[in-house]
Amino acid sequence: MTLEQILKSREARVARQRELLEAGSGLTLVCLTVQPPGPVKRSEASLVVAEAGVEAVRKSFRVEIEELRDLETGFEAFFMVDLAPLETKRISCTIEDTHPLGRLMDIDAIVPAGAAVDSAQSRGGAKESDISDAAEGMVRPLSREEIGLEPRKCLLCDRPARECMRARTHSIQELLEKYKEIVDVYLKS
Repeated sequence: MTLEQILKSREARVARQRELLEAGSGLTLVCLTVQPPGPVKRSEASLVVAEAGVEAVRKSFRVEIEELRDLETGFEAFFMVDLAPLETKRISCTIEDTHPLGRLMDIDAIVPAGAAVDSAQSRGGAKESDISDAAEGMVRPLSREEIGLEPRKCLLCDRPARECMRARTHSIQELLEKYKEIVDVYLKS
């Protein structure tokens, strides 16, 4: 997988997120991605993670709209749910933090970039002005910090994952071995 292919895939994913938010009628968008470290983004192990992630999302939310994409650049799924964005993010983080494969999946609550997101909102909370931001391609995932959680930890050490990714603290081989180990343990349980 080339960097160019991954970037094009990311652009297409953001475009689809924008389209879903525009048509979502106040629903919150959940985006599940599975992208293992290294150049190979689709494998038997990543599909095991994807299947488990989809099942966990379906069990945790009342899904109104669902779209699954099994791509060479990595699995991605979109779910429109009838829940406030911050509560959606809390549930998404609970899956990431407690599911045996949660460390290997990203589950984001996506909102228009200009959306006012607070706990007082009862539903997806996208206002007309928020949708105009989304129409311009400006969408964003809610962060763990917005719900009072620490950033995700690295698979191999106790540092924030983003720090290790940026500094390339660990080799791709080390990360892939840990990824495979987590999937193998899951499959044996």
